[in-house]
Amino acid sequence: MKAWYLLYCKPRSEARAQQNLALQNLETYLPMVSEEKSQRGRKQVCRVPLFPNYLFINFDPSQTSVRQVHSTRGVNRIVNCQEKMTPIDDRIIHAIRMKELTPSQTVLAEELEFTSGEKIRFIDGPFVDLEGIFQEKCPNKRCHVLFNIMGQIKTVTVPEQSVERVSP
Repeated sequence: MKAWYLLYCKPRSEARAQQNLALQNLETYLPMVSEEKSQRGRKQVCRVPLFPNYLFINFDPSQTSVRQVHSTRGVNRIVNCQEKMTPIDDRIIHAIRMKELTPSQTVLAEELEFTSGEKIRFIDGPFVDLEGIFQEKCPNKRCHVLFNIMGQIKTVTVPEQSVERVSP
């Protein structure tokens, strides 16, 4: 029976695996997202795999040999491929495709820049809905935040996207 399965690819070989599987007339799906990367001091928006090293494949194991899929260049193995393979529900693939197609709200980089001493609120993580004070930006899209916990001022390092400006 034809169904979706999950492939684990060799490192950074998702596109190669997808291309080689397409040459075998097999349907694949590689969900992509936009990510801002900094190269040589310039920020660029690049398309990167949503699930690095993973690729979805739609095929019928009774029609196409699993060994043929495993031996495809760029493919490492089919995930959870034992005596009985585990297919992925079509609704999951459909939901990922819909999420990928809907344009996310893009915020300009200038709007994300915080200034030292600015009030912020945590929107994600263990401190959600608590307020703090932005201290400084760190490498790897993280930042230092001061906040009052149990009567003491503590500094925590959190991802930049887990905080937002508190409107005055």
